[in-house]
Amino acid sequence: MKNLKPGQQVPDLILDTTKGVKWNLQESKPENFTLLIVYRGIHCPVCKKYLEELNEKVDDFRDKGVEVVCVSSNAKELAYQTVEEWEVENLDIAYGMDTEEGRKWGLYVSEAIKESEPEAFLEPALFIIRPDNSLYSASIQSMPFARPRIEELLKSISFVIKEDYPARGSH
Repeated sequence: MKNLKPGQQVPDLILDTTKGVKWNLQESKPENFTLLIVYRGIHCPVCKKYLEELNEKVDDFRDKGVEVVCVSSNAKELAYQTVEEWEVENLDIAYGMDTEEGRKWGLYVSEAIKESEPEAFLEPALFIIRPDNSLYSASIQSMPFARPRIEELLKSISFVIKEDYPARGSH
């Protein structure tokens, strides 16, 4: 597992989205940050709740110059099903981040314990990435719970932007 540190360049990432766009992190130039949310997939009810909450606040992030992209290891069909069945039409949903790519980002990978789960899938993570593609902050979980709350994350990003707060944890 790779240990990404704040200030370091994040791995290249190019993924297809349910909006028919090929999203390329290296070509993305948000005003302040890219918020990359890794979710477990359509099988996860905790992810559903998290992304639905994010869907309601995504415009607040965009107003702060933050591009929001959500990704899972789900295949195209499951990603489209996610958009149809969950209330996440405002989100950019990318798909097909395989476990090898996930490991480059330091993500945990789980094996299925139920029939409804894929054979292997990525556990949740949240990355805040500067426009120069350096890591500002990371939150990586080995379970579906204990994620940063959306409202608190929004407040924290507002503080970071206002105070020009530096990345921490690189020592």
